[in-house]
Amino acid sequence: MSKLLLKHKKGDGRILHVTPESAGWTYVGFDVWKLGKGQSAKGDDKSRETCLVFISGKGRVTVDGKELGLLGERMSPFDGKPWSVYVPAGAAWSVTAETPLELGVCTAPGTGKLPLRVISPDRLGQETRGKGTNTRYVTNILPETEPAESLLVVEVITPGGHTSSYPPHKHDQDDLPRESLLEETYYHRFNPPQGFGFQRVYTDDRSLDEAMAVEDGDVTLVPKGYHPCAATHGYDLYYLNVMAGPKRTWKFHNAKEHEWLIAK
Repeated sequence: MSKLLLKHKKGDGRILHVTPESAGWTYVGFDVWKLGKGQSAKGDDKSRETCLVFISGKGRVTVDGKELGLLGERMSPFDGKPWSVYVPAGAAWSVTAETPLELGVCTAPGTGKLPLRVISPDRLGQETRGKGTNTRYVTNILPETEPAESLLVVEVITPGGHTSSYPPHKHDQDDLPRESLLEETYYHRFNPPQGFGFQRVYTDDRSLDEAMAVEDGDVTLVPKGYHPCAATHGYDLYYLNVMAGPKRTWKFHNAKEHEWLIAK
């Protein structure tokens, strides 16, 4: 199995755990917690900011002793926008599930200079990208227009039979304003859950060229290169992206041989 493809653990608790050390990079961390009612997740990192994303379910959130109340609304990532919480570096957080809960924990370097805030669904912008069988639906959770030190967080729904992150693009060069350097994770979910899709991560010189079959609950790592994916017919694909790098901006470079698709 590719080193860029991570399978989730069975059962409850922290079922996925990606750190800069385990991924072999510098910036992005990502965990998924699967909690039953009454179970809790917690974190406390003095040098990393955190975005808690309620992928599905509801829970009570406390940060540095401050109770934020019951958050979460949708019971599936395919059903509406998420609730999220921005937690500055150095703050201790905990979430206790009130229903079965799937929680994404997105982290990147931070100094703690920004305040804690709840990000409600009505504050999230949505957009449709592409056309035809390249259409997908984007919800911006922490875009570069919203405050954070390093994190960029977005979720995307790709209908069955469609491509996404396509035409292929990359963001692996610190060469602004042309291109930014951003590491990235994809957390994949399918509806119905027995579905599968495909993702390819590759560079121009093919020194990296990995094609992976992705299933419900998988994470793919994108350390560099292009990274298109496709949902198979009959199975809608949700993915949660976490990006971070030396500069907090998303400037990507399209694969030249496929740019003609944009103007089509």
